[in-house]
Amino acid sequence: MKFDIVIAGGGFAGAHCARVLGRLLGREAGERRVALVAERNVLVFQPMLAEVAGATLAPRDIVNPLRQYCRGVTVLQGAIQGVDWAARELVLDGGRFTRNHRIAFSHLVLAMGSVTDLSAVPGMSEYGWPMKNVADALRLRSALVNRLEEANLVEDAAVRQRLLTFAVVGGGYTGVETAGQLFDFCVQAKRFYSNLRGSRIQLVLLHGGAELLAEIGPELGAYARSVLEKRGIDVRLNAKVASVTAHRVFLADGTSIEANTVVTSIGNAPNPVVVDLCRQVGVEAVKGRVPTDAFFKVGGCEGLWAAGDCAAVPWEDRGKVRTSPATAQFAQRHGELLGENLMRALHGAPSRPFRYRYMGQMAAIGDRVAVAEILGFRFRGFLAWWMWRTVYLSKLPGVARKLRVMLDWSFDLLFPRDISVLQPPPDDTVRSIHLEKGETLFERGHICRGFAFVRHGAVILSGDGSADRKMAAGDLLDQNQIDDKGAWRFTATAAEPTDIILFRGRMLDLLRGDLRLTRRPS
Repeated sequence: MKFDIVIAGGGFAGAHCARVLGRLLGREAGERRVALVAERNVLVFQPMLAEVAGATLAPRDIVNPLRQYCRGVTVLQGAIQGVDWAARELVLDGGRFTRNHRIAFSHLVLAMGSVTDLSAVPGMSEYGWPMKNVADALRLRSALVNRLEEANLVEDAAVRQRLLTFAVVGGGYTGVETAGQLFDFCVQAKRFYSNLRGSRIQLVLLHGGAELLAEIGPELGAYARSVLEKRGIDVRLNAKVASVTAHRVFLADGTSIEANTVVTSIGNAPNPVVVDLCRQVGVEAVKGRVPTDAFFKVGGCEGLWAAGDCAAVPWEDRGKVRTSPATAQFAQRHGELLGENLMRALHGAPSRPFRYRYMGQMAAIGDRVAVAEILGFRFRGFLAWWMWRTVYLSKLPGVARKLRVMLDWSFDLLFPRDISVLQPPPDDTVRSIHLEKGETLFERGHICRGFAFVRHGAVILSGDGSADRKMAAGDLLDQNQIDDKGAWRFTATAAEPTDIILFRGRMLDLLRGDLRLTRRPS
């Protein structure tokens, strides 16, 4: 396939760029000349993602199918594996049952945004619940309900409190809005569980900076903190997470928090495809953002354009030239103007520079309270919350979705939130586990629910009356350590920070039966 214009990325910048081109070119010419390549076939309205996790909105309310929203262009779903700039082609992985496809282009638009990389914090990849897309929000909502269901079953007070303790990492917009929504959801849902009515929901908001919502200013950030704390949320500033395990969050100051559920809004990393393309063309992308001029052109690369979160687009703000913030309102304006500039480029006309009057920022912090900074004026409390809903409802793409959101919000005022489990717990046959020194992998007498491979670190086996044994990296804890009843004969404790690969479910049956592992001498 070959197109005049290929738009890489289906977020705000890419979708609005494609939408404009489809309208200007017309359906027949647009589908032949323009392709929008996206990893998912929907445009997600990110500002309302936290409300999906908190069961205020349904998932379909905040997504628009790209083929309906960007009519007049060809939409290709797949993961971009790389770009060959010399050949003017990108490689697209279309799925399990198709080969890789090479898509040729004359003009390439980079609108891929960032990716999530949680590997910087040990254990965060295994135990952290990210908030990046609708699937993440649905999984998180189901996890919350499952924690309440588990807590309703247990009798041990310490275990129950750990199940009812939730940690949210990150004090930016996503972290604060998610914390408020999750706390509202759990507090409202708890009354339906007969064994939890006397228990306390504990939510800890951990932020590595000195103030919440730094982008909106210290005054409103301090107000947001005071509101959250008055509602019972434990806000901890200058609290950097050092590591995460199944039962604890370890902080850099040496303290820890007992919690089984950790939500992370941090971990944004440069898109590797963008970084590799910048290397090919000799452009330095600071923090993964491609430098452009005011027309979205990448200097020295004819036919290469960039917009949205992955682009460093110059923006004149009150007489000072700055880099456009990586927010939805800027990405949308980037995409719309870039679509017009690409149309001009196809017809040999001059491009228009990016100009935009900053409108402000808003954040909902739960319990019908928000903070807002609009055109230099600051608002807070219920009025700001009403403004937040009004503004975002007006910006939500599509009339049908606006009506659905209005209905859902109306029902939210009158009826309790839905506590149905929309997604069952995943049946992980292979799973990674992170342990800090002194944490227990399993105890003697517990039924074996999976074999464990020590990938990094070491565990000590003890408790059977014999001398302690050390299982180092490369060792397997399997049927050699269980008795005839299928219970562990030892207690396994981490001797140092340790990474484990756990085999369970169908994989465990395979290791036990089909591979017919023989017992090694103990």
